[in-house]
Amino acid sequence: MFAQQLEEVLVTATKREASVQDLPFSVNAQTNEDIERTNAFTLEDLARNVAGLSIQNLGPGQSQVAIRGVSAGQIVRDQPGVKEQVGVYMDETVISLSLFTPDLDLYDLNRVETLRGPQGTLFGSGSIGGTVRFISNQPQFDNFDASIEANLQSVDDGEEGGHLKGMLNIPMSDTLAMRVVGYATEYAGFIDALGENGARDDDVNSGDRQGGRISLLWQPTDTLSITPRIIYQDLTVDGFNRGEEFNLFANPYTTTRPPIQLDNDSEQYLLLDEEFEDETTIADIVVNWEVDWFDVTFVGSFVDRDILVSRDASALTGSVGVDPFGFPDEGVLLPSNLRDTTDLEQTTYELRFASNDDGRLQWVAGFFYSDVEREYAQRLPTPGHDFFVDQALGEGTAESQRNGFPADSPFNSDLDYDIEQTAIFGEATYEVTEKLDVTVGGRYYDFEETRDILQGGVFSSLANQTDDTESDGFTPRIMASYAYSDEVTFNAQASEGFRLGGVNDPLNVPLCTPEDEAIFGGFQEYDDETLWNYEVGIKTLFDRFSINAAVFYTDIEDLQVTLDAGSCSSRVSFNVEEAHTFGGEVEISAYITDALRVNFAGSVLEAEFDSTVRDGEGNIVGGVEDGNRLASVPEWQFSVEANYSFGSLFGSQDSYVNLMYQGVGDRYTQPGDQVEGAGDFQSGLPFGGATGNEVTSLNLELDSFYLANLSAGLVYNNWDFTLFVNNLTDEDAELSFDRERGGRARLAYRVNQPRTYGATVRWRL
Repeated sequence: MFAQQLEEVLVTATKREASVQDLPFSVNAQTNEDIERTNAFTLEDLARNVAGLSIQNLGPGQSQVAIRGVSAGQIVRDQPGVKEQVGVYMDETVISLSLFTPDLDLYDLNRVETLRGPQGTLFGSGSIGGTVRFISNQPQFDNFDASIEANLQSVDDGEEGGHLKGMLNIPMSDTLAMRVVGYATEYAGFIDALGENGARDDDVNSGDRQGGRISLLWQPTDTLSITPRIIYQDLTVDGFNRGEEFNLFANPYTTTRPPIQLDNDSEQYLLLDEEFEDETTIADIVVNWEVDWFDVTFVGSFVDRDILVSRDASALTGSVGVDPFGFPDEGVLLPSNLRDTTDLEQTTYELRFASNDDGRLQWVAGFFYSDVEREYAQRLPTPGHDFFVDQALGEGTAESQRNGFPADSPFNSDLDYDIEQTAIFGEATYEVTEKLDVTVGGRYYDFEETRDILQGGVFSSLANQTDDTESDGFTPRIMASYAYSDEVTFNAQASEGFRLGGVNDPLNVPLCTPEDEAIFGGFQEYDDETLWNYEVGIKTLFDRFSINAAVFYTDIEDLQVTLDAGSCSSRVSFNVEEAHTFGGEVEISAYITDALRVNFAGSVLEAEFDSTVRDGEGNIVGGVEDGNRLASVPEWQFSVEANYSFGSLFGSQDSYVNLMYQGVGDRYTQPGDQVEGAGDFQSGLPFGGATGNEVTSLNLELDSFYLANLSAGLVYNNWDFTLFVNNLTDEDAELSFDRERGGRARLAYRVNQPRTYGATVRWRL
């Protein structure tokens, strides 16, 4: 008989504890052991081992999550009204925020659950594609516990970074315990910035993160437990992982300025430093009360986030100075700082009831309420700008367009959102026979959104208005699970998900060409997005082998697609009547020998539009054509992980080597990137001796890429030591494409971290 066996993983994906193998839909659980073994420090790292989960990297703290190809494409910083497609939770608290998925630290987590397919019944609007849940370790009464993790790493052609993290579990009495987690991380920069007069600044995208969690568990009786918690994190990054191909100020076409060919893997051109800040505070409380035949759970949470995206917008502002304003060179070259700020306050309450007996009927039902107040603001301080505006457009023009905002800021916008949601949900599972379980559930929801918008500055529409959006409806789910044997289970489901609609911001008409104003000016409101998911799957768990696989088809109505509105320096969202995704996923884990364990995760996917969107002239808008691909998701992806144990070496209890190899298929950042000729850019801006008619030809199909991570370690009773090399082959992966003002001001790719060497030491009491 073999010594090594696979173990079941318990999750709370249905808001009741159950084995992954027993749930009638597709769930992945990455345990703390998986996180440590693969040196995963971010959600993007974890996604490599989860079939169907893809992360679009748009910069630190701004990644976008997609599951099974349900994607609206790239959502950028100035679209605060767009809602989430994947819900992200920290235990019971929802923390997802469109565009700004929090980069919470993974230390001392019990597991990370990925729930594939719409989870609207139990998790609501933000989970049309699925849900990701960070499940932390809870305080324990049994014994004092502690752990420390220290890491040091070095990036090829970049800086050094690392982290120090620790945990204390403190039993304070038989009924009270506290758990404290703290961490500090230094991110190594690897992007260089060129500037005026030959200036160069190396590794501008370095950063740091500090934070921690403090949770208490009070159990005054055997049937009642109360768990309050505070989470705080402060993330600051000095720049972005953007490698530029073209910049209005730095390109190979200029003659009166030195011609420059930027390296899209590692260089950008800046007149001002850039910065991203995210200060997050989460306060929540969970109360569990066990009654005779059911459990009562109350969850209350408050989330406060202050986010700053500070970008060098000099090329953007300068491009407007060239056309349409016609500034002289000194006006075009004014340093300009675009500052986007988000002040979020989110309050949620959930009260639910769940069965706790062993009867044939298991159920959960509850009430949910949330109130989100989000203040989003943009400022574009550009000292000296008003002078050139008045010179070009007439004395007093700049002051007349301010609309109460400061001088020398050509664009200003205040958007205040108030989103109130109430919902009633329930789900019940009935044991029809000893082998067959059937689950039915539904959620009734009611949303009300109010948005106030005030704009000012010569770039803006001077909007001053209030918009209201309301929505209500019911989303059902039905699932069946058939236990063919103790080791093999078949499941099937049909489920609906939804995502709220909204209202686009007014176009920046003074910046638009007549063509772009005609194309994009008609998109104002966009409707709710709905999705039906149909899925069949199989789950097996033998002593040394497991396989979980599913085939799915999703029918999407009124898909919310986001496009860049070209020269207007705006983004718009609009509905595509029909779209679909169709694919399969498989996850395999096996002990080939007692010493060798192999894991495989892979998916294949077809994600396409089934409708065509045309403008008033009959032209196809932004690549949204029947048969074209949805943006930002690959048609295939896989990862293979092999872990080989050498047994005792150098006095250790165990020693091992771990190799992870990941492949990701080609993708498009926006639907229009797949249109023939989309990669041929002309700025149309005569500046620096360039005519503006020169063509920069780029491949907007983001090439498939392959990454390998290698690690080796020694495990002792209380500590272990790991050496690792991430991105072993130093692959240059293009993660997404960035264009400023439709490509007139800047063209760039967001890129991955180069080869990184490191060591990690862990100690446990």
